[in-house]
Amino acid sequence: MSKIKKFFARKKEEASAFKLKLTGSTMGAGHKLTDPKQEAPASSKSRKKYEAYVPPNRNELSNEARAAANAALARIDKKNSREFNTSMAAIKAQAKRELEAEKRQKEEEQASAEAKASTTNTSGGDNRNLACEGVFFRCPMISEELLPKSEWKVRIKEFLYQQLETDRGLTGCLIIHNCNPKEKADECIATLIKYLENLINNPTEEKFCKIRMTNKIFSEKVRYVEGALDVLQAAGFNEVEMDGEPYLLWTRDRTEQDLDLPTLVDALKNSEIIPLELDRNIKVLLPSQARRVALPDDFFRMTHADIKKEQQLRAEAVAKSQMLMTKAMREREEQRNLRMYRYALVRVKFPNGLFIQGTFNVYEKISDVVEFVQSCLADESLSFTLNSANEGRFGEEDMEKTLFDCKLIPNSLMLFSADDVSKPVEADLNYLKEELLMLVQDM
Repeated sequence: MSKIKKFFARKKEEASAFKLKLTGSTMGAGHKLTDPKQEAPASSKSRKKYEAYVPPNRNELSNEARAAANAALARIDKKNSREFNTSMAAIKAQAKRELEAEKRQKEEEQASAEAKASTTNTSGGDNRNLACEGVFFRCPMISEELLPKSEWKVRIKEFLYQQLETDRGLTGCLIIHNCNPKEKADECIATLIKYLENLINNPTEEKFCKIRMTNKIFSEKVRYVEGALDVLQAAGFNEVEMDGEPYLLWTRDRTEQDLDLPTLVDALKNSEIIPLELDRNIKVLLPSQARRVALPDDFFRMTHADIKKEQQLRAEAVAKSQMLMTKAMREREEQRNLRMYRYALVRVKFPNGLFIQGTFNVYEKISDVVEFVQSCLADESLSFTLNSANEGRFGEEDMEKTLFDCKLIPNSLMLFSADDVSKPVEADLNYLKEELLMLVQDM
């Protein structure tokens, strides 16, 4: 039986005993409340008057016991108290110990910092062993700086917000496209176009001249999208309070100067993400340096850990079912592997042993690679062909194929061959521009 059951059983027994005591013969006969009051019979025994408890007197300690107690207390006090030695030798020794402890602490901190720096240098060495430092872009609309895409997103946002004061309407359209996820931007633009077209077609209709800001559609698709309220403000909407609720109220006089609603609708429909140009990040390599094929994380659609884990899982799955995979299944598996990459590293080897290296989007065409190689030649009118281990010789019919189509990702090697130069001679020629030869990396 559990403790709770035992507790209630004990209480039940106590209640039964109390009830039995009430109904016992010792309690006397009962009487009605309406009966006249009767004198209680005198008790044969008088009750004793209550007296407070008085503790007995203790015997006092003898002189011997008192002396023993005092001696014990004195020993305890002496044991717990440590007097500080104020002699000069003791003070010097204490100071020396503290200085040594401080020195050890500084040495430990310095060792920890050196270990951390060593780790950082090691990772830096790993970066130097990569085939390239990363993927870089330029934005002609803003500047010619070369920056990673993540940094350009910040720069573009700062640039657009700086333009709001001078051109709120058109800048707001660009902010919607460039500073929000695509799905959210598309929904917002469709809703704004509907608001503005209703005003264009029905400028005197009162219901189209105001927008309740707590409206579900407005709250979900417009209110919290960057740039959306700027577009509405440029269109002539002003925030007011009506019946205790926030509204956007439209008046024609508040429309931005030199801007009308049809122009703003066209801007919403035609505005796009500010384009970034992929930098080729040209490198000229010696044969020994061309062995580096490790790619930075920017080339991948997923993180390095995700790729490693997925490749391991796929390798295990392929190993188990290799005999059962059809050709179509193997092709699908290969396509999935290729989709892991955003960019491709293309190297072109010249007959004299030098390599040029450039970064491409996986969906750029073979013709883009040909143009890149031609721009690096000292004689840009020289006729040449490129050959690949996968595709063989690239002809006119291959110019529209993408690197993805030709499976030239994530890195590939092409061989340069001059059409009008004989084999014995081409190995001694220099094909690249002089300024590119200065890019040859140190060993």
